[in-house]
Amino acid sequence: MNQQEEIELPIGGMTCAACARAVEGQLAHSEGVSKANVNFATRTASVTFDASRTRLENLIAAVEEIGYEVPRESLEIAEAAEARDLRRRLIVAFLFATPVFVLGMLDRLPMAQMVLTVPVLAISGWPFYRDAFKAARHRTANMNTLVALGTGAAFLYSIYAAFAGAAVYFEAAAVIIALVLLGRTFEARARGRASDAIRKLFDLQPQAARVIRDGVETELPLDVVVPGDVVVVRPGERIPVDGTVLDGASEIDESMLTGESLPVAKQEGAAVFAGTVNRWGAFRFSATKVGRNTALARIIELVKRAQGSKAPVSRLADVVSGYFTLGVLAIAIVSFLCWIVVAPAGVALVNAVSVLIIACPCAMGLATPTAIMVASGRGAERGILIKDGEALESAARIDTVVLDKTGTITSGKLAVTGLQTRNGFTADEVLRAAASVEQWSEHPIARAIMDRAQGVPLDFAADFQALPGRGAEGKIGGHRVFVGRSGADAVAVEIDGEQAGVFEIADSIRPESAEAVARLRSMKIDVWMITGDHRRAALATGALAGIPESRILAEVLPESKAREVLRLKEEGRKVAMVGDGINDAPALASADTGIAIAAGTDVAVETGSVILMRPDLRGVPEALQLARRTLRIIRQNLFWAFAYNVVGIPIAAGVLYPLTGWTLSPMIASAAMALSSVSVVTNSLRLRSGRA
Repeated sequence: MNQQEEIELPIGGMTCAACARAVEGQLAHSEGVSKANVNFATRTASVTFDASRTRLENLIAAVEEIGYEVPRESLEIAEAAEARDLRRRLIVAFLFATPVFVLGMLDRLPMAQMVLTVPVLAISGWPFYRDAFKAARHRTANMNTLVALGTGAAFLYSIYAAFAGAAVYFEAAAVIIALVLLGRTFEARARGRASDAIRKLFDLQPQAARVIRDGVETELPLDVVVPGDVVVVRPGERIPVDGTVLDGASEIDESMLTGESLPVAKQEGAAVFAGTVNRWGAFRFSATKVGRNTALARIIELVKRAQGSKAPVSRLADVVSGYFTLGVLAIAIVSFLCWIVVAPAGVALVNAVSVLIIACPCAMGLATPTAIMVASGRGAERGILIKDGEALESAARIDTVVLDKTGTITSGKLAVTGLQTRNGFTADEVLRAAASVEQWSEHPIARAIMDRAQGVPLDFAADFQALPGRGAEGKIGGHRVFVGRSGADAVAVEIDGEQAGVFEIADSIRPESAEAVARLRSMKIDVWMITGDHRRAALATGALAGIPESRILAEVLPESKAREVLRLKEEGRKVAMVGDGINDAPALASADTGIAIAAGTDVAVETGSVILMRPDLRGVPEALQLARRTLRIIRQNLFWAFAYNVVGIPIAAGVLYPLTGWTLSPMIASAAMALSSVSVVTNSLRLRSGRA
């Protein structure tokens, strides 16, 4: 029986995109695995496998078989240990490489240079040689291969040259190791900043909760809190689990969930969420969702998945990185053979080493995932959840947005917008009579009339009857009062069979909707509205929102919304559908990008590829702008990663020497290689500030 499971594994020992591709290929070809995705930036592998055919231990063994590791501790602990080791190796490298560099520039004491270089290669450089050997055993090559070959060749040749009385290049071997380690240190720090958002989300989760059991308040670890427990929260504390307020009142800072800075008032019956901050009041609430089921846990899981995903635009880089290292080795050999014909062996070797060192598949491997990491984290901070890299890229290309009306453009709550009286009745008489009948009804129209009648003294309605599809009636002081629809947005009131007045009823537009529409149109995005409501009501809402009449689709049945979305796509448009109700789910799934309002139903949220954590349409242009900026950053990263190698490798090989006299020392090549990776990550970090 097929038992599909998905697991995320931390991967240790990866140093470049070629490593990630090797691990991905190894896992993808393992028995029972249907899908494998390895992310070099996050150092993780997402694997979908058939649990009836393979086990976790088999997947770990497959990774370790090709020389990489799956840390048994958490990824954070493994990365901290790796950072400490990197710092130690970097210090050793610079302590010994500095005097080697000085002696090399002075062309003095070659034997002393050799002695000082040994600790650099043996201590700081040992992991390069070890991992290169592992890769060679499995007939693969990666960044470690290039560094090991380049520095090893320079060192071995220099030993020969020292005894032969020729020029030595010990400083090249030592300084290359030091600069590569320096670059990896900067890269690791930049990657850490890129993943700050996910760590901040983890930090929001309290470790314990005060629970009342058997009448006694006890502080318990979160993993023993269960739905139904009564939890106590005091001022300034974080809510430990999701729940419903039982008694007390307060204001809650929910900015970590919704991106909204203003606190939200909470009282009996209100929902509260794990990780949010209680501002001033104390209250008790009943736990409804705990552990992995809380809103915070779901957000963390979505952000982790997004950060570990790939965008289609990265496919070219994936393909290139698979052949890159072998191609560089071939170019270095050709360069050596060409130079040795016209120059001493030392010069030929130096140019070949420069080719090996300057070539860096790391930048290509980091170009896409670091941008996605930063963008998904930035979105989460703003209450925008983007499910994966594909959704991000798709959202960046949107040119048409279709907005559902009810609950999206409007609040989804009916309100009385006007009252016209008839046959000599006064407005107060009509309102009092209608509200006295409707006080017994739960219909949305009844609630709208009751809201309008706040403070009006009501009478008892005898013989009350709800008339499904028609309205309601009852006797008020001996007079029969009927309240019911007389049109798409009109509700008539009859007293003893005579029309007394007509309420105008409308779904109130959200105050921010018009601003959101204006921002979308300023982005050259065509905005449409779709609704099942009567065309007259739809046109009124569209006018308030700033949507032209020609872009309003009214009286559309729920099952036809998806058909309208598909029709727009057939016109060559890239369509985003925005909705919050269960009847929007097919349309959300049919669109190029489904944007779901999290305040809506779970079905809509699960169907959407972008989720807005607050019912504010301004999140739509913000999400699309973030996607556009991210795609622009990814393209810049890929361009510079490719351009760097396209320009740097020929210069290192000496192709331009006959025309310009330019050659490239291995030390400059190593510095440039380190800079390329750091620049890609730094460019991605611009997304954090929104200035990209």
